[in-house]
Amino acid sequence: MAFTTGPLSQRLKLSHGFGAVAFGVKDGGFSFFLLPFYNLVLGVEASVVGAALATALVVDAFVDPLIGNLSDRTYTRWGRRLPWLYFAPIPLAVLWALLWSPPFSGTPSYWEIVVLAVGVRLLLSACEVPSISLVPEITDDYDERTTLFRYRFLSAWLGGLLMMVLTFAVFLPTPESQLRPEGYAQYGLFGAILMAVAVIGSAALQHRTVAHRPADRPPPFSLRSAFGEIFEAFSERAFVIYAAGGLAAYVLQGMTFSITQYVNLYVWQFSELAFKLFPAALFVSVVLMFVIVGPLHRRLGKPRVAAFGALAGLGFFAVPYLLLLAGFWPETGGTASTALYYVFLVFGNTSSVVASISATSMVAEIVEAFEERTGRRAEGTFYSGNWLVQKCATGGGILLTSLIIQSLALTPGTPQSAVAGDTVSRLVWLYLAATTVLALIAAYWLARFPISREDHEARVALREARRAGEADPIDDVARADPDALAIKP
Repeated sequence: MAFTTGPLSQRLKLSHGFGAVAFGVKDGGFSFFLLPFYNLVLGVEASVVGAALATALVVDAFVDPLIGNLSDRTYTRWGRRLPWLYFAPIPLAVLWALLWSPPFSGTPSYWEIVVLAVGVRLLLSACEVPSISLVPEITDDYDERTTLFRYRFLSAWLGGLLMMVLTFAVFLPTPESQLRPEGYAQYGLFGAILMAVAVIGSAALQHRTVAHRPADRPPPFSLRSAFGEIFEAFSERAFVIYAAGGLAAYVLQGMTFSITQYVNLYVWQFSELAFKLFPAALFVSVVLMFVIVGPLHRRLGKPRVAAFGALAGLGFFAVPYLLLLAGFWPETGGTASTALYYVFLVFGNTSSVVASISATSMVAEIVEAFEERTGRRAEGTFYSGNWLVQKCATGGGILLTSLIIQSLALTPGTPQSAVAGDTVSRLVWLYLAATTVLALIAAYWLARFPISREDHEARVALREARRAGEADPIDDVARADPDALAIKP
């Protein structure tokens, strides 16, 4: 039984979404600044940074699903999720600050980066997985779930963009300062405080709505039973299809974000003002997403919107680079070039975020499909799987960027004017090739997600009818449409 019925209050939408600010801070930091910081500023080879982050993801692969399973098993008078949201943010904040001001002498080593990255990722999972798992618990409604994800994505992007604005206006205001470590330490400290305030504040604001003791006490914990439940959940066909598309989509996102500093600096020759305007362009794209994603879901359904968003994002992102290579683009570094690039960036990022929010929202419908088959709800397990897909993919995208940069032999601290034209061309071609392959894979699988709005609503109606005590388990909903409750091939 969901915690609410009918339309959600504005207060609940805002308070729930506020918790995602922490994810936005982390995602922006890992995606935009982490690789340039350790590579260009601290002098760590790009391949070493990428390998360290990949190693951290291997650890995540074993621990993240356990966090989701433990969240599902948590049994307190505050419910299953709130204890995590009150206690995990403080150590997360400490490690986030240390990530940007490494407590090591000399150039950080591979294992030192691994330790910091693992700590941050696992503690963020302990915040984000319980928080996002509240969505299917708060409401069963197909569209209201999209609404909650709209607010989560908006808040996450606002958190990331706030950090980006402060980065380019305060912490790293010039291209020269982006190659020095002092501003990154300030960036990490401010982000740490913001993360803790967002997660704890969101939990406190939702407390009255979601603080309910679970109806059933979970069985005693054991690793064997936990991994058995995790394997069963991850074998759900709809989740496997989602994971195939989501993995490609999030690798693409991770690569695009982590390569942004390189292409803005070396391909588009951004000026100091252009860097400061970059967050504004992203903000416009996120506002557009917030406005259009709900109507698109109501008209087309989440799987189609996810696939169309991936393809549209590919088109908008690729056109400027193709025009540049063909010689039809204004001189890079000038006002015309920057303004035109921002137009494509706004629509490309809007499309990509629409694809991401659609894919994430689709996971909520897997919860009821799994419950119908097994009699057990596993919100935390599925969203730890979703979170694992995102983190592995984002790390994979960063690793892919690191390999691209390594192949170009860009040395730490290289100024804009010192990069040869053929190096820029190779960067563009490699980026375009990887982007095209990943976007096509993502669109193919996301379009094949097997749960439609009609399937979900029929499943929820049947579940509620059974709980109301109707004698015949094969409800009129199923009689009217025998295929309504089947997951389609």
